Amino acid sequence: MSTLTRRTVPALAAAGLIALSLTGCVQGENSGGDAPEAASGEWSTTTLSIDWATYNPLSLVVKDQGLIEEVLGDSVEVEWLQSAGSNKANELLRSGSIDVGSTAGSAALFARANGSPIQVIDVYSQPEWSAIVVGPDSGITDVAELAGQSVAATKGTDPYFFLLQALEEAGLSVDDVEVQNVQHADGRALLDGGSVAAWAGLDPIMAAAEVESDDQLVYRNVDFNTYGFLNATEEFITEHADVAQVVVDAYEEARAWALAHPEETAQLLADAASIDLEVAQTVIDERSNLDVSGVPGDAQLAVLETISPIIAESGDVAGGQDALDEAIATIVHDEFALKATE
Repeated sequence: MSTLTRRTVPALAAAGLIALSLTGCVQGENSGGDAPEAASGEWSTTTLSIDWATYNPLSLVVKDQGLIEEVLGDSVEVEWLQSAGSNKANELLRSGSIDVGSTAGSAALFARANGSPIQVIDVYSQPEWSAIVVGPDSGITDVAELAGQSVAATKGTDPYFFLLQALEEAGLSVDDVEVQNVQHADGRALLDGGSVAAWAGLDPIMAAAEVESDDQLVYRNVDFNTYGFLNATEEFITEHADVAQVVVDAYEEARAWALAHPEETAQLLADAASIDLEVAQTVIDERSNLDVSGVPGDAQLAVLETISPIIAESGDVAGGQDALDEAIATIVHDEFALKATE
């Protein structure tokens, strides 16, 4: 496997840059020739626990191609754990079960505001992965019609915060609906079984529901979807910066590859999520914007500032708006992404 450029590139330019990289680029070349490994030849840790998730296509590329293992070698054991949703990734991060995990931006903000010591070290996508979904025979055509209805959603994830924003726009609040707090796949099952009137869905499960169950996306709004955040614990960032750099470098390498190979990326998603390739292609081609800067900064903070009052109003953050403001001010750690994309 050839090492690809770590520079974040537009899709149309990716293929050309990759072709250049095949001439013999080695690990560390794109960061001024300095490999991230410590000068002593030893890494700062012997283990790395990191998640993969079907809602994070780049994680599938990094895992499948062994990009992290290739750099760390045999001296660091890499453990991969699946995150079924942002809430599960946050649970794993908070418990110390993983060092690095994938969440939506809103979920990362929610977790940090509630005391989880995490920071975003890379942005893996700007997706449209959430929508309000109803069954094929539903008479509901507008979010306002959800008043008094039961809605499935996974609290602490982007679809849940999408639901809160959609309700507010329709003149409702979360108190006007009955939220069934279940995992994403269970939300689809409740909808298809007729136990709820709507579901705040998440791709790729949502895209599969459209094809397999003829479920309908009754409300979409790309602006209500927050970015995909790759988060690390503060301890990991401080104690193992060398390995954190390897992880972010791998993500930027995976981004360039995914942009140049959308069909292969869709196949990885189809295999990982056990969905049809056609469904996976819809997710990758139409709802997963991977062609964004991996460096977290103003664009992501602006989205978090927009959504934070809605999270505060939900009552799910003990410290309210003050805790959310503090989280926004301290959530970004851009050092690794800046180096990976320089």
